[in-house]
Amino acid sequence: MKIVKKLPGMAAEVIDIEINLESLQKEVGGMIEAVTLFEGSSFICNEEGRLLGMEPNIIVNGVDFVGPVLVVGVKGEHFSELPQAERWAAALNA
Repeated sequence: MKIVKKLPGMAAEVIDIEINLESLQKEVGGMIEAVTLFEGSSFICNEEGRLLGMEPNIIVNGVDFVGPVLVVGVKGEHFSELPQAERWAAALNA
C-alpha cells in the first residue's frame, strides 16, 4: 500500500509497503507512535526517537518530529493506504 516516508535531511517519498505493526516498526526503527494531525491520516514516528537521540526531521502544525516519519491513511481504527500520497509527499517537500 502506498504511504509517504520522510527521513531527516531527505525529501519525502512515496513508498509501497504492507501496513502491519512489524513493517511500520522496521521503517521507523523501533516502537511506533501515531500522531493524528489531519483527519483521515496519521503521522507515525519512533516512540523513543528523542530518547535515542534521533535527528530532527520535520515540523508539522507545530509538532516537531525526529527520526524517520511515515504518513499513512486511517480508516476507523486501522492504518491504511494514504489517499493522494504523491500530493502529501509534495506538500512535505514544499
